[in-house]
Amino acid sequence: MELPLVVGVDGSEPSRQAVDWAVAEAARHGLPLRLVYASLWERYEGAGPAADEEPSERAVAEHILGTATERARRGDPDVKVSAEVVPDGAVPALLRESHHAFAVVTGSRGRGELAGLLLGSVSLAVAGRAHCPVVVVRGDKAGLAGTHERIVLGAGDPSSGGEEAVRFAFREAEVRGCTLDAVRAWRRPARDTVPHPLLTGSPEHHHHQRASEELDAALHDAATDHPSVRLRRVTVEGSAGKVLVARSAAADLLIIGARLRHGHAGHHLGRVAHTLLHQADCPVAVVPQRA
Repeated sequence: MELPLVVGVDGSEPSRQAVDWAVAEAARHGLPLRLVYASLWERYEGAGPAADEEPSERAVAEHILGTATERARRGDPDVKVSAEVVPDGAVPALLRESHHAFAVVTGSRGRGELAGLLLGSVSLAVAGRAHCPVVVVRGDKAGLAGTHERIVLGAGDPSSGGEEAVRFAFREAEVRGCTLDAVRAWRRPARDTVPHPLLTGSPEHHHHQRASEELDAALHDAATDHPSVRLRRVTVEGSAGKVLVARSAAADLLIIGARLRHGHAGHHLGRVAHTLLHQADCPVAVVPQRA
């Protein structure tokens, strides 16, 4: 049985953008689409209300879900769509869905959040704790439309736990028929101002060479398994967050890994992940890597 692509919907404009993005993604992968609206109305309204006394929150939930379902079916009639109102909070509902999903898709903000917020609390919490890839749909018009024909993978750091992210990126590039830019950003330590006496060449050369070797090692297996993918290896000195945000302006999807550690509440989302989830100009996929 194929795992569905799950979308959290709430009637907001970012939610509608998430539905549109997810319909195209489901079509590319040949996946069913599952729309989920989380609502706690059942807990507070009591069981079995009379038909003429339908709770307003129930009516809102069913309207939002029905509208999202119609939008998804208009987007691509060939995509199989199912929908459910789940009696729970948005975060626990989507985390539970993540155990049985190809990926979970959310908008960048929710219906009840301030428009000035850069990233909604639900999106951030789900991206940081889900058991499957989470895509936060955000960015400019071109990034949302997928017209760049390029995806970007933040890769290469052995401590980032990125093997699953690498595989996810190659699969995405293959089904989209687009170029994959695998980017490894590196920074020279402040104390490293003079060459080591036993090494030849500048410190910059050695750090660049090491980053290139780490990137090659991170990509090797997936590149072998997906020979048709057009791959560009990029190593650049600079802050990983700034480098990847800049490259997101010419990308349809930005992919990063997050390590899921046993005994912890969720992934280890560091500064780079937070920067990208708040500032990227295209959708961002956070892919968990189990320790």
